[in-house]
Amino acid sequence: MGYAQLVIGPAGSGKSTYCSSLYQHCETVGRTIHMVNLDPAAEHFSYPVSTDIRELISLDDVMEELGMGPNGGLIYCMEHLEDNLDDWLDEQLDGYLDDDYLVFDCPGQIELFTHVPVLRNFVEHLKRKNFNVCAVYFLDSQFVSDVTKYISGCMASLSAMIQLELPHINILSKMDLVSNKKDVEEYLNPEAQVLLSQLNRQMAPKFGKLNKSLAELVDDYSMVNFIPLDLRKESSIQYVLSHIDSCIQYGEDADVKVRDFDPED
Repeated sequence: MGYAQLVIGPAGSGKSTYCSSLYQHCETVGRTIHMVNLDPAAEHFSYPVSTDIRELISLDDVMEELGMGPNGGLIYCMEHLEDNLDDWLDEQLDGYLDDDYLVFDCPGQIELFTHVPVLRNFVEHLKRKNFNVCAVYFLDSQFVSDVTKYISGCMASLSAMIQLELPHINILSKMDLVSNKKDVEEYLNPEAQVLLSQLNRQMAPKFGKLNKSLAELVDDYSMVNFIPLDLRKESSIQYVLSHIDSCIQYGEDADVKVRDFDPED
């Protein structure tokens, strides 16, 4: 059985920075992970890439040859990946061992994980190849400076959760850039009444019923909460990683290592 993180979230939310820090952390603690680039528009990496979608197709080539813009070109690239799951992707996956741990760094185009079925079909293919997969959704902590932006982020996260049907971890990134962490902490595990009160203060009265429905949606499902991530702290990276490992049951089927023991020593 293999293990995989699917790192998703809006552009600029810190996904690639997280991948780089995660790789360095695992290297420090002596743990092996493999980084996979799924962004056909990526140019530079601060971590070694073991598999790269650009070997199959790149955004620059699509834009040049087909005359597409960046958004349409990216969708085209990902659909081309979907068409080659049984060929190119299987060939790449066959190069890994049964218990290898893969981290997929995904593009930041939000429709890829909210309503376009490409990533969902990609995930289903990984499951058929006997991978346990967890979606790791990133939201910039600067984005939750007020309740309206927070609700917007929650809805995008919930949409991705429903679309992908995976164990799901929400990460509040760039906590090292937050000057007053108390302003953010109240959004980590929000209460419906607090959200509703804040929404009603900031929005016109005609939105009252909508505000109530949104606040209850977040509260009723109890599925949208966030783990803060400060990449300056190794303990913060390890805390996030332990949550992800628990979701995908990493290491639970590992064999016990038996050592010879001399009582006199």
